[in-house]
Amino acid sequence: MSSKGAVICWFRRDLRLRDNPALTRACALASVENLRIIPLFILDDGDAGDFATGGASRWWLHHSLVSLRDNLNGQLLLRSGAAKQALSALTEELDVRAIFWNRCYEPWQIARDTELKTHFKSSGIDVQSFQASLLWEPWDIKNKQGSAYKVFTPYYRKGCLLSKQPRLPKAAPDLSDCALPEGLKQNTIDELGLLPSIPWYEQMQNEWQPGEQGASDRLTQYIESAAFAYRDQRNIPSVVGTSRLSPSLHYGELSPNQVWYAVKHAFEGREDDKHLDTYLSELGWREFSYYLLYHFPHIPSDSFNAKFDVFKWENAPEKLRAWQTGNTGIPIIDAGMRELWQTGYMHNRVRMVVGSFLVKNLRCDWRLGEAWFRDCLLDADLAANVASWQWVAGSGADAAPYFRIFNPVLQGEKFDSDGEYVKKYCPELAEVPKKFIHKPWEAPSDILKDAGVWLGTDYPHPIVDLKESREAALDAYEVVKAASNA
Repeated sequence: MSSKGAVICWFRRDLRLRDNPALTRACALASVENLRIIPLFILDDGDAGDFATGGASRWWLHHSLVSLRDNLNGQLLLRSGAAKQALSALTEELDVRAIFWNRCYEPWQIARDTELKTHFKSSGIDVQSFQASLLWEPWDIKNKQGSAYKVFTPYYRKGCLLSKQPRLPKAAPDLSDCALPEGLKQNTIDELGLLPSIPWYEQMQNEWQPGEQGASDRLTQYIESAAFAYRDQRNIPSVVGTSRLSPSLHYGELSPNQVWYAVKHAFEGREDDKHLDTYLSELGWREFSYYLLYHFPHIPSDSFNAKFDVFKWENAPEKLRAWQTGNTGIPIIDAGMRELWQTGYMHNRVRMVVGSFLVKNLRCDWRLGEAWFRDCLLDADLAANVASWQWVAGSGADAAPYFRIFNPVLQGEKFDSDGEYVKKYCPELAEVPKKFIHKPWEAPSDILKDAGVWLGTDYPHPIVDLKESREAALDAYEVVKAASNA
């Protein structure tokens, strides 16, 4: 094995060559000090505990690693197990002078990375981390009192937008010094065991192209076909009115900086356009989720607002299962849950509606919804997932008030007025007239017969009465109010 010195670029949630600060720095050091670049990925799920990567997200990771390996001309070292052991083994096998990585922000990752920096620096190895997956570092944004914001609008408008501008993205570096030594032990991507044993993901393969090129293509498609109508169409689930970049941002196949400046460039001369402002603020919401997770690391398991600890959940297993499988008898709910299972994705408006239905109409703990989403979503981002579920539950920062309960029938009629979304994912309702597509239980029997639908056989009866369950949820909330006022 070559005795040439090496610098390790440890890929994590940054599976790209362009605008990758750690990779750029590794290439610059390698050029100056005549070092070999070792691109490394470690499948390190052990330290994540209950928040390990879910099944759908692992499928995406498999294909994203294939793309990264190909972009590196096969020069990607793969290891599995605890990161400390994997990196220590490499420092024993190679003359490692430096280890560079881009920062991650989940609590277990911060704890692990802090320990790794201390350990390897004490051995004389240069260890550096870089900002690559957020536009603003969480510790840089503070309110006038010097503490963390708890409300999105002042965080984004006053904290972020009035601070320094996000850094400009950079091109891919020169990778001529990137070559793995012969004889270096490594896993293959298949040996990482990321693909599920049951191939339920066929439709995902037809819907998505993981990897840096797929992410770039989706960004281009968004700018060309949806960006200039974003504010008007983003809530309509039957059209592609959003960028659908969340899985790629989750794994860092492109950086938020690339998205931020590409979209701003598309609106050059129209900086005050409502569609631009609304889209950039959605990137701001992503930042806010990470910000909350950093400053309040307990929120993946505990309510941000502690008064909700006394809320009485019902957690009926049969109702939870009906929700998970898209068999609640409420069409917009079932369409959303079936879209999730079939494609690994769910339209954002529908996510809010199905979330409200679970925690309020069914009174199931938001943590059960978060866990299901974490396993089924391709973009299963802990920060965004937790912040969104706590928001809809009413227990989070800047949350929707608990008494704001989405009516799924009205939501369906407003945002899926012709029922196209419902008919796509609930084809058994395809012939139900528009008037009843979101409330088939109200349709006269002859209309259902003409549509070929027999409730209870072809499609379920609603598992709860929407009005009664809403009132029960509000009654349960009174306990929270009483406890907080005591």
